[in-house]
Amino acid sequence: MEYLEEYTDISYVPSEPRNNFQSFDIYIPKPHRPRNTSDEQPHGPHTIPPLVCFIHGGAWRSEDKLDHAGLARRLASFTGYVVAVPNYRLSPRETTEDNAIRHPDHAKDVLRFLEFVIAWAGPHGASVYNPDILCLIGHSCGAHMLSSIFLEANQGEDPLRPTAGLIKSTKALIMSEGIYDIDLLLSSFPTYRAWFIEDVFGRRSTYVEASVTKMKPRAEYYHLQWLIVHSKGDTLIDEAQSEAMYQHLLHYITHITRNFGDLIEEHDNILKGVEFVELVGQYIIDNVPLST
Repeated sequence: MEYLEEYTDISYVPSEPRNNFQSFDIYIPKPHRPRNTSDEQPHGPHTIPPLVCFIHGGAWRSEDKLDHAGLARRLASFTGYVVAVPNYRLSPRETTEDNAIRHPDHAKDVLRFLEFVIAWAGPHGASVYNPDILCLIGHSCGAHMLSSIFLEANQGEDPLRPTAGLIKSTKALIMSEGIYDIDLLLSSFPTYRAWFIEDVFGRRSTYVEASVTKMKPRAEYYHLQWLIVHSKGDTLIDEAQSEAMYQHLLHYITHITRNFGDLIEEHDNILKGVEFVELVGQYIIDNVPLST
C-alpha cells in the first residue's frame, strides 16, 4: 500500500545475531509521517497518532508477525494510527527440558516489546507515534498474555509487572477470541491438554494459577478501556471463555464493553476480513483519540 511506510524486523531485545522471535514490524500511515528537521514547517503534537499493537495468537507455539501484515495494513488505513506487530518466543512442538519455553516466557517477551516501544526513538530517530497513547489488541493466546500483564497474580512472584510509564501510556485493551480460564477451556476441549496446554504451562492437575479470570486488575489500571470480542462462528475457542472474562472484569471495572454478535467467521478467519477491522477500528477511534 503506497500510503503506508513499513519497517520490518526491528529488534526489541538487542542480540547478535538478531533473534527474529524478539522483533517487530511497524506500519505507518503516510499522512501522519512527521517532518524532519530540514522541512520548512515543524510538525506539532497533533500530527502524531497513537500506537496500536497487535499480539497474535497461535496457541503459544505457532504463527508469525508476517502472517498479520494484511490485518496491520487494514487497521492502519482504517484508523490512521500506527500499527506494530511483534513476534515472541514460541513453545516448541516437541518440548524437552532443554528447549522448553513455557508461560510466562512468551508474555515476558510481549512485555519487553511494550516497554521498548514507549521508549523507542522511531525508525529514523524521529517519533512516528505518540508513546503516551497505546491501544493493545490480543487475539486468542495473545489475549491471555496481555491479560497476564495487565492483571495481577493473586499469589507468588509477579514477573509480568509493567513499569509506571507503560501503565500510564496504555489507554485501551481489545481482546479477541481469547483464552482466559484454562480449566474451563479443558472442560470444553479436553484434547487441548495434550495438544498444547501441557507444553505451555506444564503438566498440572489444575491451571487455576495461570487463569486470568482469577486475577484482579492492577490498581493503577482502572483508567483502562476494555473490549471483549467473540465471533459466533468460532469453533476453536468457545464463547464461554469470553463470557467468563467479561463477567470477571465486571466485578472490578466499569469501562468494559463486549461484542459477541457482530462477527460470524471462524477463529482466525475473522482477522482476514473487513468486519473485524471496522468493529475494532471504530472502537479505537472512539476510545483512543488522536493526541492534541
